[in-house]
Amino acid sequence: MCFRISSKLSAKRNVPVISTTLSAQEYSTAFSIGAKHDKTQISRPSSKRYPLIDNQQRRCMFVQTQDTPNPNSLKFIPGVPVLGTGCTKDFPSVKDAYCSPLAKMLFRIEGVKAVFFGPDFITVTKFDEDVEWKLLKPEIFATIMDFFASGLPVMDETSQSQTDTQVDADDDEIVQMIKELLDTRIRPTVQEDGGDVVFMGFEEGVVKLKMQGSCTNCPSSIVTLRNGIQNMMQFYIPEVLGVIQVQDETDKITEKEFQKFEQKISKVEENKDK
Repeated sequence: MCFRISSKLSAKRNVPVISTTLSAQEYSTAFSIGAKHDKTQISRPSSKRYPLIDNQQRRCMFVQTQDTPNPNSLKFIPGVPVLGTGCTKDFPSVKDAYCSPLAKMLFRIEGVKAVFFGPDFITVTKFDEDVEWKLLKPEIFATIMDFFASGLPVMDETSQSQTDTQVDADDDEIVQMIKELLDTRIRPTVQEDGGDVVFMGFEEGVVKLKMQGSCTNCPSSIVTLRNGIQNMMQFYIPEVLGVIQVQDETDKITEKEFQKFEQKISKVEENKDK
């Protein structure tokens, strides 16, 4: 069955490419304690939150940053595996970070709204455009460097990473093809932009996907979904009539709580002005 599906997926040529409206600009950054970079002085207090790392680890640790199509999300590449090949994990709120020591540390940084782990990268999403990256990046860099130098596991041993595209025995032929296409062609491209897509179901010809990481609330996510993912799905699998974006119950609750939080902040600011 797998061989036949693979043959069908590779039978057509000139595969359409998933494109984004914004080009990603990549640059590398190497930080050591007390060193200058781009005219910015990086200093860290001596505390439990920022454990000391030795000189060898400082010299070997390089962190790259890459822009994403979402201006509020930035991709950090530490140069070491994060979750490993094919694995991702989304942390849309601080409540979801209970299973990851690294995610907990990143959420302690003021201005961080969401965190996403990929195979070899970390995507951090800030609250809005009022929060400046130039203020957030130094502390994010320091947190990532110190964490990987500490030797702690990225995820707790009892937790598992995302495996939504794993083919199950009860999956029908079309679902197996959809999962294979997502895993081999679509997800790697989306992950290049610091996000991911999760398979949520296939009903009446419609593929249900959940956007994660930088793809969440991204201005170009609808374009990517329709002009990229849907076109590729229909190109390979004629049975696919459309692709839609969905949210699970956790996402709905998180979004509702975030809206309440924003309303409270607005009221506090209004009272201050009065």
